[in-house]
Order: sequence, then structure tokens, then C-alpha cells
Amino acid sequence: MSIETYGTFGPQGLLKLVIGITHKLPNNWFGKRLSFVLRRFGIMVLKGKPVDTTVLGAHMRLFPYNNVCEKRILFTPQYFDADELFILKSRMKPNFHFLDIGANIGGYTLFVAANAGQGARILAIEPQPDIFARLTHNISLNPFGTVKAISCAVADKDGELTLFVDPNNRGESSVKIVSGDRGVGNVKVPAKRLITILKEEGFTRVDAAKLDVEGAEDLILDTFFKEAPKPLWPLMLIIERGNARWSIDIPGLLLKQGYKVISTTKNNQIYERSANV
Repeated sequence: MSIETYGTFGPQGLLKLVIGITHKLPNNWFGKRLSFVLRRFGIMVLKGKPVDTTVLGAHMRLFPYNNVCEKRILFTPQYFDADELFILKSRMKPNFHFLDIGANIGGYTLFVAANAGQGARILAIEPQPDIFARLTHNISLNPFGTVKAISCAVADKDGELTLFVDPNNRGESSVKIVSGDRGVGNVKVPAKRLITILKEEGFTRVDAAKLDVEGAEDLILDTFFKEAPKPLWPLMLIIERGNARWSIDIPGLLLKQGYKVISTTKNNQIYERSANV
């Protein structure tokens, strides 16, 4: 992680021009196709350096090379889960409690911190050591004071497990082997059940949670609903669509627990339940 002062890697020259254009592109087929071309050019101009930017309401230092999340946030934040963030913001209230499970470099975490106010409590959970370092650095660049980052995988048991790391897109790393032909590496990481984390952190409720764990959502949720008291069940869940990877019927499980689908986007399904259910 670069330790230079924030602003050292601010966009200049051609890169600044490219980012200015991509941030204004419309959310349609033409805009997205043009953004891919300009993004490739911008990355070529960068030559491996990071970029300091203010986006989604927060300061970030981004490394847009082996992580699609960072590429999207840097060049086209208007496309970054826009529907999900709109709905999430509409549910924010005083003392908002949010879990970002699979936080990556902090897109959701810092968006919530920027919008939820000083009474919020935000847990950002990320297992990859180097991505966790980027996450904590991004958190440190901002004055919010409402975020705590935890370095572990969320799983169906406490202990240690193997995380399979995709070198081409760190956001697709998982505790499950999703593809065996992309040079996937692995690293041992600490693991905790979600109920363990919530108890350790003293949470008595969760207003919203985002799960993006590349197919391991079933391991987390099946165990959680068996162990957690209802007051700890999130009122809203944003879950990456991973039906083909799951060993159980997650949509069916959530419907059984009183959740309803309120939106389906390209990447996620959003569920909500009443606090009285």
C-alpha cells in the first residue's frame, strides 16, 4: 500500500480528461461500450500507478488493474450498483447499522459512511490481506469515524479456511473454487460465523447488509438463520446473484424467513423484511 499523502496521485493530463469524460457517459449501451475503450486507454496511461480520487462521497486511493471493482469506481461510478445504492440510501435512518460482507476496497462501506450520518455503525469485512490493506487505507482517508474494518472470511464455522484468489479480478476471490483454469492461487485466512462477529462487535440489530462473497452466500446465510435471534436478522439484504454456485436454495430460504424481493438488478437481488415479522 502506497503511504504517500492523499493527492499525490491525483489524475493529471490525459488521465484527468479521460476520467472527466467517462464520469459523464450515459447509462446506456453506447455509454458503456465507450467507457470500456476509454478505461483501457486510461489504465495504459497510468502505467501501474494508483489514482487518488473523490467518488461516491469519499476519498479513495484506487489501483484499477486486477480488480474490476476499482476500475468501475474510478472510471464510471455512475454505473457502480446505482440502483442498489439508491435503494440503500432511501432506507437510511438515524443510527443506521450496516454490514458490508465482502467489502473489497470499500465502495459500499464508504458510500454508506458518507450518507448515513455520525450515528451510523458500519462493519466492513474483507478476507484478502492486500485488498484489506487498500480498504483500511481508504477508510483512513476520510473523517467519518463510523466504520470498523475486520480482516476475516465470513463462513459457516469459526477457525481458518482457504481463500481461492483470482489474480485477474480480486473481486472474484472466494472460499469456493469457482473456476479451475485461471491460475487461481490460495491463501489461508481467519474465518468467523456471522453470528460470532455480531456478538463480538455488540450489534443488537442490523438495518442492512450487503453480501458479495462469490458463491459462498449459502454457507453464511444457512448457518446464520439457524443460529441468530430474529432481532439480528438484517431488515434489508443485497445479495450477489449466485444461484449456480449455491448448494441450497437461497431465494427460497429467504422467502421462508419472511423476506420479499424488492428489486432484481444485473448483479444483485435486494430483499427486505418487516421488523415485525
